[in-house]
Amino acid sequence: MKLPDIDYGSRLRVGLLVPSGNSVAEPEIRAMLPAEVSSLVTRLPLRGSSKAELMQMLEQLEPASRLLADAGVDVIVFHCTAVSTFAPDLAEGIRDRILSATNTRCFTTADAIVEALMRLDAKRVTLLTPYIEEVHDREIAFLKQNGFAVDGSAHLGINTNGDMAKLSPDEILEWAKDKVGPRADACLISCTAIKSASMIAHLEQHVGVPVLTSNQCMVWHLLASNGIDELPESYGSLFLTGAGVRQPVLQA
Repeated sequence: MKLPDIDYGSRLRVGLLVPSGNSVAEPEIRAMLPAEVSSLVTRLPLRGSSKAELMQMLEQLEPASRLLADAGVDVIVFHCTAVSTFAPDLAEGIRDRILSATNTRCFTTADAIVEALMRLDAKRVTLLTPYIEEVHDREIAFLKQNGFAVDGSAHLGINTNGDMAKLSPDEILEWAKDKVGPRADACLISCTAIKSASMIAHLEQHVGVPVLTSNQCMVWHLLASNGIDELPESYGSLFLTGAGVRQPVLQA
């Protein structure tokens, strides 16, 4: 009798730190990961978008990271766009804290987004988010501080992860179709908590430039920075760029 095959992540196991209210990131990430790459998840408290709530997510960063390290993950990802783009140096501070606590390689969603835009040589970016205005404005500032011009932006003013998850991929697609700036090299649909993965290729066909999302950028950077060439074909042109990237992922 042949035993059933179970994929335990024999090539790579990633430990994810995600907002507690996020029900979208894990299904999208699973859909994009190739065979023998698995994800193990720990949650940090975050449902809303106020400054206090976003910063509270970092209070238990070290204990949560150690829980993932206990499972022997190969790399840890702090996977929240709004927090990791909150300030220019915050992602670096998050990486330093995780590395110090676990001696495990790590990166953030912000790192992955910057690397993806650089890989596409996208100098002008349209930013679309579901966020409230102050979070959206901070991400515009983050992009500018990292050398990208923002050519068009729009936000939906949604406060909680739960309400963000209520948006269907079709609704996101229709909303985004006429928002891309005329000179934009790429469109970034930011946020790990919206159902955006399945509409990436459709929006690219409509707007004629690469479309990036937070979950897609994270998976691409995870695979690329770990030398995994089996990239998904159904989630946008970013994956068609291959696996060769700079490696800012911290080495333990």
